[in-house]
Amino acid sequence: MGEPNTVDQPVVLIADPLPAETVAGLGPGFDVRHCVGADRAALLAAVPAADALIIRSATRVDREVIEAAPRLRIVARAGVGLDNVDTAAAAAAGVAVANAPESNTTSVAELVVGLIIASLRRIPAATASVRAGEWQRAAFGGTELAGKTVGILGFGRIGRLVARRLAAFDMRIECHDPYVSAEAAAEHGAHAVPLDELMRNADVLTVHLPRTPETVGIVGDAELRLAKPGLLVVNTSRGGIVDEAALALALKEQRIAGAALDVFEIEPPLGSPLVGLDTVLATPHIGAGTREAQLRAGQDAVRAVRAALSGGPGAAGR
Repeated sequence: MGEPNTVDQPVVLIADPLPAETVAGLGPGFDVRHCVGADRAALLAAVPAADALIIRSATRVDREVIEAAPRLRIVARAGVGLDNVDTAAAAAAGVAVANAPESNTTSVAELVVGLIIASLRRIPAATASVRAGEWQRAAFGGTELAGKTVGILGFGRIGRLVARRLAAFDMRIECHDPYVSAEAAAEHGAHAVPLDELMRNADVLTVHLPRTPETVGIVGDAELRLAKPGLLVVNTSRGGIVDEAALALALKEQRIAGAALDVFEIEPPLGSPLVGLDTVLATPHIGAGTREAQLRAGQDAVRAVRAALSGGPGAAGR
């Protein structure tokens, strides 16, 4: 069982690492405790005493955890998605769930631009060549962004930031998002088109969708067969939205030119056919991995906890 709350202060259990200044933002009046949320036994031992639980991506909060926490009033994720929280079980138990939906938008959008430039100008391969003692200028011909078409699949917060940044490179911006009207897309400098048209037109396809039953595999073999031979596929959203087997086949058959992936269906992607391909630039899910994004996410989670435990907006209990 969790430690008794002897000083009659609300217990805030932090199950994943947060910046120290973020934790300090809770202020006085809270009994702050820590556990390793990825350690299931440790989490289940600590959570019965918790009035609030702050997590990031390593801690899974399912029905078992919620049922083990009779005092729990809020689960706050210092991050964007809620893939690791059983929101239905939380709602049934009267537990509020909060996240930080805008905390990493700038960091992810900047990473997208970096991945596109690094891929089209072959920067990682050129760097490796120089480190190997070579000087092969002619071997690393690249492609300009100017005049090319970027297809943005999912035109929410991050998609719109990407559009704004790539417009500065004189790219044509097209998007597909069934929840965004053509008029709303145009306000952000984008032309809304059907998915098949997006796949045909794009020189770069960048994916910015949540992972849902409707979006899993939305870019599959049929869609990739519509693409230009020079297409670069970029995914910084969630693994599985782009069918990895179909993507690997398209790359191996040279039907598209490359991929830049920050996310995979299984992480780490041990045994993935994509990681070993020379045409794939892979990073270990670092989209939100900036100091600024981590601070914003932690601050948003702390604010949600303070509001819930003080009876302010977003408060919940059972």
